[in-house]
Amino acid sequence: MPRDEETEIRLDARNVDERRTLRWVLGINFTQVVVAGAVGIVADSTALLGAALDNLGDAAVYSVSLYTVGRTVIAKARAANLSGVLLILLALGLLIEVLRRFFMGAEPIGLAMIVTAFANAATNLLCLRLLRAHREHGVHFKASWIFTTNDMLANAGIVLSGLLVMLLKSPIPDLLIGFVVVGIVLKGGWEILGEAREARNSADRAPQ
Repeated sequence: MPRDEETEIRLDARNVDERRTLRWVLGINFTQVVVAGAVGIVADSTALLGAALDNLGDAAVYSVSLYTVGRTVIAKARAANLSGVLLILLALGLLIEVLRRFFMGAEPIGLAMIVTAFANAATNLLCLRLLRAHREHGVHFKASWIFTTNDMLANAGIVLSGLLVMLLKSPIPDLLIGFVVVGIVLKGGWEILGEAREARNSADRAPQ
């Protein structure tokens, strides 16, 4: 078999595997959006609503990444750039909601926050396991990895704030972790924009 044909077959097989992985993590994140969003509304938790928004951003990233599988480095960089911008916009939307609840008041349910955050963390670990083999397969997968690791940090914070809400009988810990989630999401967005810029620069420097 000619070397070029063998390489093409190997790349096609990798693309099929990447698409399968992205479909799995996309489905997992849509489920997280529904669950965290619903519980966040019922439990009056800013932190859980933030987690739902974060998962929605993840789902958008995975959708874009699924579109870019097998495409050029430039296409992947553009997709990652779109993901970064989307994440930053979601963070700003969450910031507005945190400020609104800070001034209007809220009564979060700590136990619901803890249980939901643990469930989210378990599914995020599954996503990381699925993504691990593809981390170096392009900037779009790096963006997916960054999003999911950020989720793990956010869930740890939600568990802590849920405990403090229960102990202190105050909504302040929930609002504070909402601010922290905003920071985490903003940081992830800037990291993804940086990865996209680096990928574009590498493509521009490559010989034509």
